Amino acid sequence: MKKVFELTHEKIKLERRVDSVKHEVKKYLKRERNKKLPSGADFWDFDCQFGNTKEEAEPVELSDINKRIDQTQVEGLTSFYIEIVAKEGIRTFTPRDEDDIELDDE
Repeated sequence: MKKVFELTHEKIKLERRVDSVKHEVKKYLKRERNKKLPSGADFWDFDCQFGNTKEEAEPVELSDINKRIDQTQVEGLTSFYIEIVAKEGIRTFTPRDEDDIELDDE
């Protein structure tokens, strides 16, 4: 999804427009996550960018997308650019030290 969302509309209030944008993003994520995973992949990961325009877009975490959308409403912006690209994710195992593991026996 690479899209510029316009928040101004002659009949729809700003709050409802923001809600509809959030819903569209959520719907896109669900649709992408339901696609079949390629062999060797464990989950769908997403590269996200957010900005006022495509040129000003900067990488953000997926969990920050809704916060950023809310921030545009507070700042009074009329539009913003969002890019969400699905990619395959592979889980990595992080070995823990023996000191980090708390034993119940002690």
